[in-house]
Amino acid sequence: MTRRRPVALLTAAILTVLGGSVAAIAASSTPTPTVGMPAGGIFGAASVWDQPVSAAPVAPTSAAMVKDLVAHISDRYGGVAAFNAHSFPNAFYTATTGTPTVDVGFNDCQNKGAEPAGLAAQFAGVPIPADAVPAAGTDSELSVWSPSTDQLWELWEARHTAQGWSACWGGRIDHASTSMGAFPAGYGASASGLAESGGTVELSEIRAGVIDHALTLDIPDTATDYVSPANRTDGGDTDPTAIPEGTRLRLDPTIDVDAIPGLTPIGRIIAHTAQTYGFIVTDSSGAVAVTGESGVEQQAQTGVDPWAALELGVPDYQILQDFPWSDLQALPAGWTATAPTPVTTASSSSPITSTPPPAAPTVTVTAVAPTVTVPGPTVTVTDAHTCTLPCTITR
Repeated sequence: MTRRRPVALLTAAILTVLGGSVAAIAASSTPTPTVGMPAGGIFGAASVWDQPVSAAPVAPTSAAMVKDLVAHISDRYGGVAAFNAHSFPNAFYTATTGTPTVDVGFNDCQNKGAEPAGLAAQFAGVPIPADAVPAAGTDSELSVWSPSTDQLWELWEARHTAQGWSACWGGRIDHASTSMGAFPAGYGASASGLAESGGTVELSEIRAGVIDHALTLDIPDTATDYVSPANRTDGGDTDPTAIPEGTRLRLDPTIDVDAIPGLTPIGRIIAHTAQTYGFIVTDSSGAVAVTGESGVEQQAQTGVDPWAALELGVPDYQILQDFPWSDLQALPAGWTATAPTPVTTASSSSPITSTPPPAAPTVTVTAVAPTVTVPGPTVTVTDAHTCTLPCTITR
């Protein structure tokens, strides 16, 4: 269905072309929602999602891995990576102290024959809001955050029927605000064990024009091994250039992002973020994809699709048109900043402007072996989903 844009939105679009901000677009045309992912995210300084990477070293194998990534983009869906805002997004809901809790049942979508040991404990007492709806797409993911108990649940293939809630897999993070942003080994909705909610592009961030954390990156044909901060994988590619889940990539911080022609406003925000915080390979998928926050909850409150105003009529599958993927750099396996350096970001009311690369923070680099073995149950994840164009991703 074609949406007719009001005059205010057209005016905002003109401002964007002339250098205005995405924040101005949202302010001019949409009601202000009171729901959605919290500003600043749910994880703290200890999280792998909050570590700046602009001064990190580059892996010796970086060029080969980036070439592999670019090949996966160029041979799929018109050579444009996916931005998953309407299909396969993160359906994120916040529970209140009064939200009733439910025990999520086991949905045996992988024909295991029985509920795996330990899963019931992960699924016990989940405070799922009454209006919660799993994400569109065959993965049907659902994220629930409880600020009062400092817990995060992420469910994969979540279903709600007359018999209640069920899911095929998932997990719970306790003490989320001080966690590293990953589930206990063997659990979680992503195949890497990393929390999708840590790297989701939030609606409030696009309105502000600034994202202050790393972003998830789902890619096809991940390697058979994985690297920290991932604690498992569903990868099966034995090619030596295949990218392991857990790999960090960043956009070359010396590039002037604002001088790149053809980037959409959202693409430009993501590019700035990729220079400062980078991407973390979080899952295997049918196309290279960045995950956005589902707008279903905000649309239910305001009556307006919140992404429609921000995307300016550009479909999800073209949001990352002309993104400079070939200028990414892979970091050494297992890289981590032992003392995260605070990063000053632009004011939420200011348009993004060209700035020199951030000053190099003081970091201690720790290299670890590419393959990490973590005690815990062995989980095999198999995905064989398809979609019909226009679509953003198959997993």
